[in-house]
Amino acid sequence: MQWQGFAEQMAVLARDLLAKESVQETLDAISAAAVQLVDGCDAAGIMAVRKGRAITLSSCGEMVEESDRIQGELGEGPCYDLARRENGERTYRITDMTRPQPSWPTYAEAARGLGIGSMTGILLYTDKEDFGALDLYARRPGTFTQDIEAAGWMLASHAAVALASARTIDQLEHAMETRHAIGEAMGILMERHRMTEDDAFGVLRRISQHHNIKLRDVALKIRSERDRP
Repeated sequence: MQWQGFAEQMAVLARDLLAKESVQETLDAISAAAVQLVDGCDAAGIMAVRKGRAITLSSCGEMVEESDRIQGELGEGPCYDLARRENGERTYRITDMTRPQPSWPTYAEAARGLGIGSMTGILLYTDKEDFGALDLYARRPGTFTQDIEAAGWMLASHAAVALASARTIDQLEHAMETRHAIGEAMGILMERHRMTEDDAFGVLRRISQHHNIKLRDVALKIRSERDRP
């Protein structure tokens, strides 16, 4: 890698991350930066494990959410183990997913079906709390060398600083559910009343402000009454 150029990009990224207005924006920016800045990275995401359940906090690119889902269902996989810190490691690197993976045989077979050739991951910390792992994916085997792993470490370090004041995983999950509910409610309004996306969001916001009800609660009510005339 061209380390001078990468270091300059890291400095720009650090400023950009700290300027984000929400935790979700920060998480999404980290995933996107991994794909943009790390050589050979085709997809990236941040996965947490909560009460034995895998949660995709952020994803950029194909295969991330499906990989997280499979690991959660199987209870095995590199990201899953890293986020739980069962082996005490802070990183992992799978050079060639086409080769047998004795630690995660079932997941490895599924990963090959998703087109994953190699993977690496770095554990993320925020205020000494473990939010899970930043995971990088490549379709080509042999993509993630020691140099690339070091680049991932640098990216994860910046991410940890940017997330220093982040909320708990419960709050993050709540935020994700809120975003999903609002999106569904907007879709209902757009379909039923032939609104644009901006108009639908404007209706939700006006109802919220007029009745002093949280935007999420307005969205949930619309979603629950979707089948009513």
